[in-house]
Amino acid sequence: MVDTLFTGGRIRTFDPEQPWAEALGVTDNRISYVGSLEDAPEARHTVQLEGRLLTPGVADTHNHLLLGFDDLAVSLDQVQSLDVVRARIAEFAETHPELDWVCAENALYSVVEGRRPNADDLVGVTDKPVFITTYDQHSVWLNRPALAKLGILNGGDIAWGNPEVDATTGEPTGWITDFYTSAMTIAGLAELQRDIPMYSPDRRYRKITNSLEMAARVGITTVVEPQVPLAELDLFARAEREGKLTSRTIAAIYHPVGADGDFRERITGAIRETPQHDRFALGPVKLYADDVIEPHTAAMLADYANRPGHRGHTSLEPTEFTKLFVELDRLGYQVHTHATGDWGTQLTLDSIEAALQANGARDARHGIVHVECLAPEDLPRFRELGVVAAMQPRHASPDLVAGTWMDNVGEARWDRAWRFRSMIESGARVTFSSDWQVGEMDPLVGIYSAMTRARLDGQDAWTVGERLDLDRTLEAYTKGGAEAFHRESTVGMLRVGYLADLVVWSGDLYSMEPQEILEQQADLTVVGGTAIHDLRGELNGVAVAAKLSDPAGHGQACSEPNAAQHSHSHIS
Repeated sequence: MVDTLFTGGRIRTFDPEQPWAEALGVTDNRISYVGSLEDAPEARHTVQLEGRLLTPGVADTHNHLLLGFDDLAVSLDQVQSLDVVRARIAEFAETHPELDWVCAENALYSVVEGRRPNADDLVGVTDKPVFITTYDQHSVWLNRPALAKLGILNGGDIAWGNPEVDATTGEPTGWITDFYTSAMTIAGLAELQRDIPMYSPDRRYRKITNSLEMAARVGITTVVEPQVPLAELDLFARAEREGKLTSRTIAAIYHPVGADGDFRERITGAIRETPQHDRFALGPVKLYADDVIEPHTAAMLADYANRPGHRGHTSLEPTEFTKLFVELDRLGYQVHTHATGDWGTQLTLDSIEAALQANGARDARHGIVHVECLAPEDLPRFRELGVVAAMQPRHASPDLVAGTWMDNVGEARWDRAWRFRSMIESGARVTFSSDWQVGEMDPLVGIYSAMTRARLDGQDAWTVGERLDLDRTLEAYTKGGAEAFHRESTVGMLRVGYLADLVVWSGDLYSMEPQEILEQQADLTVVGGTAIHDLRGELNGVAVAAKLSDPAGHGQACSEPNAAQHSHSHIS
């Protein structure tokens, strides 16, 4: 007898020995039966799928739990007008007199046409200092009171970014570049926690727990926080102690550019001292090969189409980057590297190859994150070198890349963009993810995007030769995620003996057109045999989570304050 038997719908296992099943049994925390209904054992409880689809739980392998929306910050998500930005900040400042700072999130680079925003654009809005992050988290926009309070106005430096100065006057403009990589350094994070309220430990902790609540609602059973500073590992320990890690959580430790051997010893110590729990583990080390394409800071093999003579830059001088990578590989780390430009990706592949030659072969499964622009000659190297391509389907949507990204790269190189199908057909390991909170966390949005490469309204599909079918897309979100982190023997498939991590979708996704998939949701999310989201009360007798008013995360407000929202582009 099994504890729970699921039957009456479609069960996609992704087990090559038994791809589909009529019934699935769970006993304690593991799958105890997969097969026909006729041969199924008796069960203490039966869940009738009623034609719905049951799959392995989603592994969201690039999900910034630490960057979930802040309930005390102004949302500038998708705001196209400077007037609206000013109005929202002014209203927030007036209605929150108790706050010393006004913090805002997700500003667009294009909110001021033809140039970057600056401090002058915020004059007269409020006397309070204003701190605004861009949608990709790679830049910050400050007003003059903030520049003064931080000492930048008087020529002072900050540890969490590089203040831009006017080429004519030499005065700071209010724009800060290289924010995200600098902010996660020891010195950068310490200054942010000291000066900017949004980075207080309590507010960062709330972001983690709110993001995990959302992950449960959308069918995510394993989530990878891809960039955790050593100083914030204690926030995850707190979440584990307080029972807030509903989904299995893997934390990748951020290795700042320029960190030395002493820092690597601290990483080793942290891994040694951090207990590996059922719901929490430390994962790979995170590097940056380059920055991002939108502000022309990703490393490209040829000039940006709209900036002749400029190719961006790598995070370190190439030989130094390769030397660092070889050292991390020698120490036995799995390394996941942010690379968006084709030069950044090529440099990372070159470094992985150098590590293989220097240290010998091992099943490291080093990952390259984003792979937005890929030179044709580098495509087969992923399979040859055993590299995981950690990609985000939503980033390939015209909603996000029409304009800045497309213009910067140029049409002649669009065939290098987000090569999902080519990568999978080459035999490379591919895992899909959301890059929350930059992209919607709901994997159904990513699935739709991988299948259509169109806007959410179905229009303006581009580079359609890289579209995927539903089955290969789902596999990248489930089995692919397990393989990326050496977990394919316990999760990622529905097989007897595997942990019971699974999701019941609200309908049979295989019978739907892509646009219909956007209208679906996760009805039931199970981790280790325990329901962490049970919309219909199928395991607990009563529903434990309210239905999202916009389950597909199409940019409307949802019932929870930190519900999945529309954002643009990506962060690492």
